[in-house]
Amino acid sequence: MADANTEPNTETDPPAGTMSRRKVLGSLAAGTVVLGVPSVAAAQEGRRGRRGGSARGRGVPPNDGGQAVGPAQFSRIFEGAQPFDEVDDELTAMLAELGARGGLLDAKDPLEEGPIRLITEPELSVNNANNPNHTAGTTFMGQFLDHDITRDAGSTLGQPQSLNRSTNLSSARFDLDSVYGGNPADSPQLYRSDDNILFKVESGGLFEDLPRDSSGQARIADARNDENLMIAGIHVAFLKFHNAVVERVRATTDLDGDEAFAEAQRLVTWHYQWLILHQFLPQFIGQSMVDDILTNGRKHFTTSTPTIPVEFQASAYRFGHSMIRPSYRANMAGDNGEPFFGMVFDPAEFGKNDPADMNGGSRAPRRFIGWQTFFDFGDGEVKPNKKIDTQISTPLFQLPMGSISTSRGEPLGPTSLATRNLLRHITWGIPSGQDVAARMGVDRLTARDLVDVNDIVPRLAGATPLWLYILREADVVEDGMRLGPVGGRIVGEVFIGLLQMDPNSILTTGVGWRPTLASRVGTGDFFMADMLTAAGVDPDSRGQ
Repeated sequence: MADANTEPNTETDPPAGTMSRRKVLGSLAAGTVVLGVPSVAAAQEGRRGRRGGSARGRGVPPNDGGQAVGPAQFSRIFEGAQPFDEVDDELTAMLAELGARGGLLDAKDPLEEGPIRLITEPELSVNNANNPNHTAGTTFMGQFLDHDITRDAGSTLGQPQSLNRSTNLSSARFDLDSVYGGNPADSPQLYRSDDNILFKVESGGLFEDLPRDSSGQARIADARNDENLMIAGIHVAFLKFHNAVVERVRATTDLDGDEAFAEAQRLVTWHYQWLILHQFLPQFIGQSMVDDILTNGRKHFTTSTPTIPVEFQASAYRFGHSMIRPSYRANMAGDNGEPFFGMVFDPAEFGKNDPADMNGGSRAPRRFIGWQTFFDFGDGEVKPNKKIDTQISTPLFQLPMGSISTSRGEPLGPTSLATRNLLRHITWGIPSGQDVAARMGVDRLTARDLVDVNDIVPRLAGATPLWLYILREADVVEDGMRLGPVGGRIVGEVFIGLLQMDPNSILTTGVGWRPTLASRVGTGDFFMADMLTAAGVDPDSRGQ
């Protein structure tokens, strides 16, 4: 959900010329923002001196040293396409301004109304409409999927990066490596010492929690899955889901030990892939586009090597940031018998042991997820996501420090998630949305569709950063309910392509397979509420 596709910085001291974590927190409390980018006025003055006021061109194609071919590297769908613009201080400053708090992309949610009213009175957020087709948990399952396939090991935000120097630390497969860490032999610290094919799961006081060390740090295969309460809850649910499936395998077969683990891992992974293909991808892109890709094939992401393209990693799949609500009800009765409501992020809560927001990394009895708010259990308690559009919930313009992962020695940079997303287009030399639409042969957005963006950054007229273009396309073409033709095609082809290139997936080895675990509604299908029930974290199992 937050800006977490880079490997966390393990330095204890900030590099020379940067601010310490304590000073950064102090500057945030004082109302300042650490951007590390020039002002527009200063950049324009410098640009006039360097270039004599000449009309801008487009950036030159990135020097990638040849297309990346290995799954450990990122790749490009549109090889040879020009970046959306040439890189200079003015561009960096304009992107920072475009993504700044209070700017065009800020939904300007009235945070002073508090987390409860922002949920119960949606009319308060006049710029931030609900999406009745998505439940609140869709966002965080989307984040969980992202962490399973992509982890940038070293790019620097806003600095051009060559693909041949990129590293993706994730497997580029929907194989739950972010949960399993391979297997008990590869990651024994994740598994119980008394039964090493079962995951460690601890108590948070009332219900389950991630295993943690004495400092409170989660001991899991991917530390990013403790960034917020919701993704931490999904992760620990998968730990419990695996453990339940192991016991089922033991009870229904003669398998034990490594063989039982392998069979349980296969069943868990295939049910997970079923969720992706039959629940979440149709919500993201629409069932008709899913069917078209499966029936007629991939048209653009045509590689035979499982790799993550930067058009997906840095642009298209960041659409989920638009779906995040400003506040959530974490559970129904965890806060001394009352519901636990909180902002998704609240700067006033940064660094507290039991913050009043949804930030992760802490253990307390109230810090668990009541899943009836996030997925539909048929009790009327589920809440919706926000629409996919260019209105981003206000708390995301001041991220908590712990959710901003950086490469070793890299300055913190902007705390606005929107600004960080835009600067990634410089990092990877991403083509414009208009260019991608033309290459796909789909209708491009008109100048009228983007008039507000072009008024603020006229330099980018006709060359909109792909992430921003995809959000506006979803709003204009699909009323924010799902991605449009450019965004949907990129996300759909990458998802389905990764499944098709995995020799052990339900689209290869498992062709024709259907879920074998129980369905709540008795249809033989399998959705997120079924997985949570099998894991024993559903409302009935909790008794609340």
